[in-house]
Amino acid sequence: MHNTRYESGLAKLKEIDGAAGEAVIESLQIIAPDLAHYTIEFPFGDIYQRPGLDLKSRELATVSALTALGHCAPQLKVHIHGALNVGVTPEQIIEVIIQMAVYAGFPAALNGMTVAKDVFAERGLLDETSTA
Repeated sequence: MHNTRYESGLAKLKEIDGAAGEAVIESLQIIAPDLAHYTIEFPFGDIYQRPGLDLKSRELATVSALTALGHCAPQLKVHIHGALNVGVTPEQIIEVIIQMAVYAGFPAALNGMTVAKDVFAERGLLDETSTA
């Protein structure tokens, strides 16, 4: 069932999300292996392979969308890690979440910022003088 599209998608998933992305796929394998397969092939095998945006831009767009949805904390956490993995700065993540207060509302932005704070803390990016 594996093909070039799947294999390139899996490589892109590992590049962006690392162990966190692999953990999501592994958790899906138990209950819905087809969904795990589709999750690798379509977003990572097709969309993330397109030439129009670099990975930093794609991850910022994803963080924006997941923040705006307001109910995707687990996925937002994975993609904030992914954004950091591809070179997005904590400050850029904070700014895009603040921008979502205008378009998605304060509750969505506050929820997104809480997820960002947790990710930054996990990665040792917060200290007592941090503005994050």
